[in-house]
Amino acid sequence: MPETVAPLALSIGDPAGLGPELAVLAWHVRKSENLPAFYVLHGADVLRAAADRMGMALPLASITAADEVAGAFPNALPVLGDKCVNYRPGIPEPAGARLALASLTDAAAAAFGGGASGVVTLPVAKGLLADIGFAFPGQTEFLAAACNLSPDASVMMLAGPSLKAVPLTVHCALTDVPGLLSAELIHRRGTVVAQALRRDYGIERPHLAVTALNPHASENGAFGNEEARIIAPAIAALCADGIDATGPHPADALFAPRTRATFDAALCMYHDQALIPVKALDFDQGVNVTLGLPIVRTSPDHGTAFDIAGTGRADPGATIAALHMASEIATRRTQHG
Repeated sequence: MPETVAPLALSIGDPAGLGPELAVLAWHVRKSENLPAFYVLHGADVLRAAADRMGMALPLASITAADEVAGAFPNALPVLGDKCVNYRPGIPEPAGARLALASLTDAAAAAFGGGASGVVTLPVAKGLLADIGFAFPGQTEFLAAACNLSPDASVMMLAGPSLKAVPLTVHCALTDVPGLLSAELIHRRGTVVAQALRRDYGIERPHLAVTALNPHASENGAFGNEEARIIAPAIAALCADGIDATGPHPADALFAPRTRATFDAALCMYHDQALIPVKALDFDQGVNVTLGLPIVRTSPDHGTAFDIAGTGRADPGATIAALHMASEIATRRTQHG
């Protein structure tokens, strides 16, 4: 990462999940993986306890400002902030959720204020956050609000080496999806995706493949009318704006290898339609990227995994990918404005 780009801020996630282990493991492979400099917001004692449980030495550097990270990072994991809880892997509790929220809040503030070039968020438990008053469906919506944007201004994209996919509806019941879809929603989010692919990924003319909602793209209305009534008009509107968009494509055939080679990102109608192929293809390298924000945000595309926390089975691959992707986007924005 160029010296003109600030370090990345890493939120610790729920301390009862894999977050602390992932932070420790990522720092340990910083040299072999050529990772950008990063620092963790809060949780020093949790990180130390997680390292001890894994049998790893972990020098920590308590810092008071982000400009201390570059000097500390080669020899110690920098930590900013003094909030902490007892490390109890696999036992989620309200105190841990409060630490996760404090870490996320301060990481977002650091990026928004220039103290970080981007935010990499480790996994949280949405239900536990809701229990302590967190009023957002997820971290994506929280970060939009932190940037003074409306919830629909940001878009979640899952990105791996094999596929980039966007769920147009996210955390909702499957039965609610048809009622939530609209041509305006598809057009608005497709526009954000196309702009982000140009700005953040350097794709000059991105091609968006838009999935159908129904099997076989409804076979001319035999299985529903959303394709003709909602999806096709949205694609036409995107094309009218100069965006290369095609579809509606039957989702069961869109993710075959030779078909994937024909588009840069898939716009999918609901959560699992996007996440199943990404996780099947790139589980250990999948990154959750928030598009449309003035700050850079990425996250490993997996959850807290309370069931394996503290067992030594944590795989930092997706966290490493998230750090690299955040750094690459931040560098591109710095270089190209």
